[in-house]
Amino acid sequence: MKKLLLSLIAVSALAFTTQAQTEKGKFMLGGNVEFDSNKPNGANKSNTSFNIVPSVGYFVTDNFAIGTGVGFESSKFHVNVNDAAGITQKTQAFVVAPFARYYKGINESFKFFGQLSVPMAFGNNKTGDNDGNNYVKTSKFNNVGVALSPGFAFFPSKKFGIEFSVRGISYNDNTNKDNDGNKIGGGNKEFNIGANFFAPKIGVQFYL
Repeated sequence: MKKLLLSLIAVSALAFTTQAQTEKGKFMLGGNVEFDSNKPNGANKSNTSFNIVPSVGYFVTDNFAIGTGVGFESSKFHVNVNDAAGITQKTQAFVVAPFARYYKGINESFKFFGQLSVPMAFGNNKTGDNDGNNYVKTSKFNNVGVALSPGFAFFPSKKFGIEFSVRGISYNDNTNKDNDGNKIGGGNKEFNIGANFFAPKIGVQFYL
């Protein structure tokens, strides 16, 4: 009887541990920060891109959270024009990315998860001289997408998790407009399927 009681206590403790980070009423805090800089062969200046999207989620039930990310992204590319000095193209956007995520426990330290997100970006394109000065707004754009991403999380402690995820299925619809609000071109629609395990995303989450 004593052995049975001890076994039940051990199982209960394990169940509590595996649910501790993702139980109902908990918050998860995290986000993405990315920076890239590259200099093509023969170019005088580097192309750069940067984005930061902090996020917060709330567990409405055990292992199921809903939330959103809000942030900013910017990129700058230098383009040579007919052997002239060239121009600089700059893009800036406000980003909103609501999401829903479900965790499935493996053991007390690892959990698989699937995340459905609806990333949206609203911004503008500008053109300047080769030195990145005298920018003029040339167009604005709206980008709306849907993405389903699988991943897994490692929990070294009850309040901290390290995540690895890959792009699974995604769809994006991009619309460009001139300064008068008229559509430019036919827009761009893109559908992708298939996880690229050679290009995973790595992130961290805090659980409160």
